Amino acid sequence: MNIPYKPLLPETQQPIIIIGASGIVKDAHLPAYEMAGFKVFGITNRTLSKAHDLAQKFKIEHVFENVADAVKNAPENTVYDITVLPDQYIQILEQLPDGAAVLIQKPMGNDLTQAREIVAVCERKKLVAAINFQLRFASFVSAARHIINQGIIGELYDLEFKVTVNTPWELFPLIKEHPRLEILFHSVHYIDCIRSFLGNPKSVMAKTAKHPLKKLSSSRSSIILDYGETMHVVINTNHDHHFGPKHEESYIKWEGTKGAIKAKMGLLMNYPDGLADIFEYALPIEGNEKEYEWKKIELEGSWFPEAFIGTMSNLMRFKEGSDQILHTSVQDVLETMKVVEACYISNKNSGVSLDEL
Repeated sequence: MNIPYKPLLPETQQPIIIIGASGIVKDAHLPAYEMAGFKVFGITNRTLSKAHDLAQKFKIEHVFENVADAVKNAPENTVYDITVLPDQYIQILEQLPDGAAVLIQKPMGNDLTQAREIVAVCERKKLVAAINFQLRFASFVSAARHIINQGIIGELYDLEFKVTVNTPWELFPLIKEHPRLEILFHSVHYIDCIRSFLGNPKSVMAKTAKHPLKKLSSSRSSIILDYGETMHVVINTNHDHHFGPKHEESYIKWEGTKGAIKAKMGLLMNYPDGLADIFEYALPIEGNEKEYEWKKIELEGSWFPEAFIGTMSNLMRFKEGSDQILHTSVQDVLETMKVVEACYISNKNSGVSLDEL
């Protein structure tokens, strides 16, 4: 099966200025941009030594003292790549030139109120603004989207995200202490990806839980998204599976009336080194509609770092006019943040108590 799954690259040169120098910049943003041939013009960070370290490693010509310095020296057609925590988004966005293109790290704020404030700033300044929900552009997601859009597995009726892994949260010190850890910073990827296939759910049911021996605000979640009587959509995450790799799981599964797709997300297993992704699909055996054969397709690239090419490419192509849709626009992602907020409200309200019966 021939599947177009790689993102189209921009037709024009648009220099990038990165605001932030965290691990995700080193491990994903910069390697992805290097692969795609994007020109990173400069970088800035509150701790300048970190910016200088990345500039040396990735041969970035300019290190700026602050955002104002970066904007002052930015070439025409610059794309700003904001890679800091949500609390800093608005004050950075206010400093960018009106009409500029900007890619903002996920999540879009700490809560729905902040998300709406971010959208308001972007609209007032007429920024061409997108959120870096790169899972939408991972090779296994793009391949699945093509197969589903072509009707090959029929009508989609089941979509499942399952993650049972041992996540080393100590690698993320800036978010480890966040009061909304698991859903806001991890499952938000899955919520956004689901929306990219199915649109907005009618309602949400969610429960997120702590580990008894950890200080994390949450590390396991179960989320059910209501898309009607025949569509079953569920996210189950467990970041506390400390019992070896034998029973670890990390996958997305799509089931339709004619077939199914399963994508192993190897990145999350043995993180940060990860394992190989596996992409498989099942269709009826020719001449025997009751038996199915699973086939594997070899795909290039993974979630990290290659999918980061997709979000930046789409923003650049939309800015230059070669893409008609900005897939992760701040306006679209506001709907993702509404689902996230609904998850936390559902979690707080809990379910039906047996004492009420």
